[in-house]
Amino acid sequence: MAWTREQMAARAACELRDGFYVNLGIGIPTLVSNYIPKGMRVQLQSENGMLGMGPFPFVGEEDADLINAGKQTITELPTTSYFSSADSFAMIRGGHIDLSILGAMQVAANGDLANWMIPGKMVKGMGGAMDLVAGVKRVIVVMEHVAKGKDGFEEPKLLDACNLPLTGAGVVDVVITDLGVFEIDKKGGSGMTLTELADGVALDEIRSRTGADFKVALSRAVSAKSG
Repeated sequence: MAWTREQMAARAACELRDGFYVNLGIGIPTLVSNYIPKGMRVQLQSENGMLGMGPFPFVGEEDADLINAGKQTITELPTTSYFSSADSFAMIRGGHIDLSILGAMQVAANGDLANWMIPGKMVKGMGGAMDLVAGVKRVIVVMEHVAKGKDGFEEPKLLDACNLPLTGAGVVDVVITDLGVFEIDKKGGSGMTLTELADGVALDEIRSRTGADFKVALSRAVSAKSG
């Protein structure tokens, strides 16, 4: 059984550390905020000028003035601070954010990331992704393992080389998909290593649905059983 979106977010939350400043991308990464371990001090930062985001509000308790960079309503904390978008990007570009968790359309075995556009499709802009992957200390991608292509056929999203426009070259440290977890040696150049499999997912299945070679070192316990 592949991991659900919630289980992928729970697994990504295992990469958080006490005292981290973290930026969460839109989509599945926003769910990570629901799985921050109790007692852990993590400050969530948003490109639109907010540091210290709380969890998503309950239905009926939304404040339309409190939104994240993905325009989702959020809550504030006693420690929340607000500032300009320029200051927010100064934090990012200055290397003051410890971890960014993003979605992606494609990731290459060398850590290249494509997550901002598909040629020929209308996009509003690249957002803050290019700044994030260039300035943040560690980048984790959370995405489905394959995409639905033409005529419903699967298209791998983990590839030897991205064929979509790059957001950043050699920037991804870890990829968490619905089938497992890959670590990328972006500095040493030894490529991807599969370190975890989702419950019930066979190694042959993940090989057949991956468009890149990878090593296998299943030494870490699967830790995304919630959700």
